[in-house]
Amino acid sequence: MKHGLSKKSQTFLENLRLYLFSNGKDEKEINAIVEELEDHLMEAEARGKTVDHIVGESPKQYMMQLSNEMTTDTKTWVKFIILILFGALSYSILTNAVNGQLSYSLLEILGSIMISLIFIIAIRSLFKSVAANSLSKAKEFTLFYVVGLLPIALFVGLFYFNRLIETPIFHFGSIGTILAVVLTLGFLIGMSLWTKTWVMLIILALLVFPDFLFRYIDISPETQLILSTILTFGGISLYLYVNHKMSKQQTN
Repeated sequence: MKHGLSKKSQTFLENLRLYLFSNGKDEKEINAIVEELEDHLMEAEARGKTVDHIVGESPKQYMMQLSNEMTTDTKTWVKFIILILFGALSYSILTNAVNGQLSYSLLEILGSIMISLIFIIAIRSLFKSVAANSLSKAKEFTLFYVVGLLPIALFVGLFYFNRLIETPIFHFGSIGTILAVVLTLGFLIGMSLWTKTWVMLIILALLVFPDFLFRYIDISPETQLILSTILTFGGISLYLYVNHKMSKQQTN
């Protein structure tokens, strides 16, 4: 983003990029359009005009019109959905493998897939809403908080339904568990190399490692839960903070 632009223009371009991405548009096409519009805004502001002179009084309408004129990159969104589904599955496999052999009921499998799809739809709708509407920081925080809690609430509900409703259970056994863990780690490493980021592996390690570590330490379950929570979320927060600072340094 060019530093000569006003804050209002920079915010609009960021929202436009998010809106187009949420509508499944091609990343290269998004970059080209944003860069072209960025140049137009630079020229307009040099003549004393604002972003309103370029996009009109309704940024949302402008975004919708621009989105309708672009082609939808269905393949990228399908890959994105598959990545999220496999990411959720990877977390489930690794956390359960730490506690012993893997076994899943049919309800758990189908329920986890449905919850992941609901979360994807909710996230996509949230991005579009935040990008296209001028919301206060408090409203944005509330929406992100609610959507963030949504899968947790659904998984808690699934946990209790799974105890009430009997469905066929699939046991992996020792060899099946080892094979599932190896394939999961292979998938995560492959995805990290492809996307050129280790964020998925690092966050999963921070989610799984504390539970594995405290299995071999003689402490009370209450203390174990507190320490595990601190290590997990403290580690994730620290990683995201450091990653954010490094990204800002690279941008500058």
